[in-house]
Amino acid sequence: MIDVAIIGGGPAGVAAALVLRARGIARVAIFEREASLGGVPRHCGHPPFGMREFGAVLTGPAYARRLAAAARAAGVEIYCGHSVVGLLPGGGLDVVTQQNHFALRALRVLLATGAREAPRAARLLGGDRPQGVLNTGALQAALYLQNMVPFRRPVVVGSELVSLSALATCRRHGISPVAMLEPGRRPVARWPLTLLPRLLRVPLHLRADIAEIRGGATVESVLLHDGRAIQCDGVLLTGCFVPEASLARMGHLAMDAGTGGPAVDQYGRCSDGAYFAAGNMLRGIETAGWSFREGAAIAQYITDDLCGGLPHGGEAVAVVCGAGLKYALPQRLARVTRLRGVLQLRVSAAVRGQLCVRAGEAVLYRRHLTALPERRILIELENIRLPPGVAQITVEILA
Repeated sequence: MIDVAIIGGGPAGVAAALVLRARGIARVAIFEREASLGGVPRHCGHPPFGMREFGAVLTGPAYARRLAAAARAAGVEIYCGHSVVGLLPGGGLDVVTQQNHFALRALRVLLATGAREAPRAARLLGGDRPQGVLNTGALQAALYLQNMVPFRRPVVVGSELVSLSALATCRRHGISPVAMLEPGRRPVARWPLTLLPRLLRVPLHLRADIAEIRGGATVESVLLHDGRAIQCDGVLLTGCFVPEASLARMGHLAMDAGTGGPAVDQYGRCSDGAYFAAGNMLRGIETAGWSFREGAAIAQYITDDLCGGLPHGGEAVAVVCGAGLKYALPQRLARVTRLRGVLQLRVSAAVRGQLCVRAGEAVLYRRHLTALPERRILIELENIRLPPGVAQITVEILA
């Protein structure tokens, strides 16, 4: 019997394993479908990674190696090349390798499978995809795993943090993007990071989106919705991350339509109390550092749960998104005298108003909020006092 099985060996999964071992949990195992630990940073050949975790500025591959080394040193059981293909009630797992298929059971399971990029290009490509249309994951795989440069003068679509990271990756490999396109009125990433396109002499076009990708076997140009054409030899589609939650979706766990990940309480506990979740599989994309810290925090709760010190999750208060919000995480709150943790919120469009948490007509929390799309909005749960007997709270932004 494994004490805690962790599915996914990225920053959240490794951080959780380190905390679990440090708190005396005997058998902690990571199941990773890839050949090595580290997650997405394995393919990000630029800094900065690891400043908070290891007190050093590292490239993505160096950061991934540090994670793997720390897990080995802590006595974590590491099973690379192992894919978990089924989740059963109470912590049962179906696992496959190239040679084998077996079942196992763990007292607790942490889901830390990360995120993937949504197919942003689907609406642009009616037939065969011309060579040179990639997302950032495919670009990183081509550059770092295949030693292949797929284009030299691409158009970059998106202005999220990962989009700026893609610019740095391009510069490192002699690729010179001819333009960066952002469909919105302003860049998604925070200032001053948005100065990077100007520093790299890449024109940033706002309110600009691709209507058509032109070319035969390879990309030759893109046509924008305003009629402009940009000559290029590739299209790099960045961002639009969604949770890699297909495993949870195929199983018995309750899912949340807003985040696309499993529904959890403030402890990261899923609808089946044997399962917890952490990292980007909860809500799409966050930084490696945020995922690492969240994995470590959820591991503390798992340890408390194994020792009988975590409040029971049966009678919970539902968290409902009202006006102006894309999602709220967690989606339910275990009923305790004093809440701890944070309520994470996102908006789909720029908004200004009063952020309000209420139970019926009673206002439990209120503050002025000005927020841009995809920015992290946090409410400290200790600032919310749940009235006795309340079954649901609503979070909304009032104009």
